[in-house]
Amino acid sequence: MTSVVTLSTSGLTPADVLAVARRGARVDLDPAAREEVARVRAHIDALAAPGHAPVYGVSTGFGALADTSIEPSMRHALQRSLIRSHAAGTGPEVEPEVVRALMLLRAKTLATGRTGVRPLVLETMLALLNAGITPIVHEFGSLGCSGDLAPLAHCAIVLMGEGRARGADGEERPVPELLAEAGIEPVLLEEKEGLALINGTDGMLGMLLMALADLEELVRIADLTAALTVQGLRGRDSVFRPALHAPLRPHPGQEASAANILALLEGSPIIADVAAEGSRVQDAYSLRCAPQVAGGVRDTIAHARTVAEREIAAAIDNPVVLEDGEVTSNGNFHGAPVAYVLDFLAVVAADLASISERRSDRMLDKSRSHGLPPFLADDPGVDSGFMIAQYTQAALVSEMKRLAAPASVDSIPSSAMQEDHVSMGWHAARKLRTAVDCLRRVLAIELLTASRAIDLRAPLEPSKASAAAIAVLREKVEGPGPDRFLAPDIAAVEEIVADGSVLAAVEEVVGRLG
Repeated sequence: MTSVVTLSTSGLTPADVLAVARRGARVDLDPAAREEVARVRAHIDALAAPGHAPVYGVSTGFGALADTSIEPSMRHALQRSLIRSHAAGTGPEVEPEVVRALMLLRAKTLATGRTGVRPLVLETMLALLNAGITPIVHEFGSLGCSGDLAPLAHCAIVLMGEGRARGADGEERPVPELLAEAGIEPVLLEEKEGLALINGTDGMLGMLLMALADLEELVRIADLTAALTVQGLRGRDSVFRPALHAPLRPHPGQEASAANILALLEGSPIIADVAAEGSRVQDAYSLRCAPQVAGGVRDTIAHARTVAEREIAAAIDNPVVLEDGEVTSNGNFHGAPVAYVLDFLAVVAADLASISERRSDRMLDKSRSHGLPPFLADDPGVDSGFMIAQYTQAALVSEMKRLAAPASVDSIPSSAMQEDHVSMGWHAARKLRTAVDCLRRVLAIELLTASRAIDLRAPLEPSKASAAAIAVLREKVEGPGPDRFLAPDIAAVEEIVADGSVLAAVEEVVGRLG
């Protein structure tokens, strides 16, 4: 586990972001990066000197006011006004891990030296992170172009000693009090620094990186739940053989998923019994095509990770300071590349949840479950079994289908038509976070359902890997029996999915799943 992340002029990794955002790792600044930031700042100071020709973002107004020159005596006021006016978010607070990722990624860009801020500004932002001070950022305010302006402004205003924030204990307290307690002096922003603090895709990128980490685990969980359901429904393992995948349809994700499911089924007495019976030629699509769906999810994740890695290597600001010292306007703050993959991921997450729900429903239907009691009930008629658990899955999947509608195809012009096309990447990220949570719950219900179906197949036993998963589940949830309060059971299974314990138990048996 990374406990310290060092910011240099380049090289921040997705793992670094997760360590700071989710695990509270400390962030240090490489002395060489500080030196580069100071060198570039000296150049900005020269451009800001009286008598120099106007330079956008240094000695002019912003956006639609870019042609308005600002006198030196008014430039501190200009920076304060920029941040105060842009800190205009509303709605629920976003999660602390999102804010921490947002701040770290903005600090990463400041450390490149391409933004022209003073080292003091960067060091103060790192001090906030290290003190556990989390600015309050709201759900609504970013259009995903000109950067995540409002969310970043809600962070920047705390550097100024204003706005709202929570301390390391999670309690909201006056910002001056939080800063004083941590020994942090509020920053008086100078030329160029206000823009540099808010012109980035950092919020949507941070949420993308966290969603990728979550989905990479959940797609492995989906292979596990598919393998459990194959056994619960007395399915066949022949369709997961390697000869049917890479040689015939060379999608890497499909190959990995099929290999996972086959490994998870290895040695299953239930599967052996089905093979000996030989009464069915093939299984339903939701079983037989599980690698094709989960594989497509994997390949989409791989593409999204490529985009994320490119974006984390970027230095996004407007104007930006080029290597030769030129300060120039650009459009790199447009979030389209990130917004697209955020939307793609919401689509594939919805489909992965959809096939999982179909498998669960099949186990509950006595006409399709090959001998299981209706709804897996202990006493059908008196007991309803998992009937309503499937309703819950269906509700979650329906919500995910709605969330799969792309945000990135929408655009509402702003700033007096200067900013006439936007990405909506922040909103693509927000809905993806909800979709990931829904997917986790859908898979948890399939895990719960398939485990009961397998228990009802006794005395036949599942594979060793499947037994390991069920053993972890049974530490939290009782086996088959009369109806009981089901919501706590679902929550308990969701927890073992989220904390990685069920996946860890399985991988102790079969090794790391692909």
